[in-house]
Amino acid sequence: MPKIKTKSGTKKRFKVTSTGKVMMFASGKRHNLTKRTKKMKRSAKGPTVMAKSDSVIVKKYINMKLR
Repeated sequence: MPKIKTKSGTKKRFKVTSTGKVMMFASGKRHNLTKRTKKMKRSAKGPTVMAKSDSVIVKKYINMKLR
């Protein structure tokens, strides 16, 4: 059987911590920031921990063993 390739988009967007949690950045902070409210820009600041149900899908794309 051939090896399964990692999804390169997932590799760039998410990081897995040593405890197995998936860290992600909020969407909507790349461009067109003049349209966004100050509250939205503040709330999207910094990385956040992804929900456990969604992290299962991301780990499958990264080819990580599920815990």
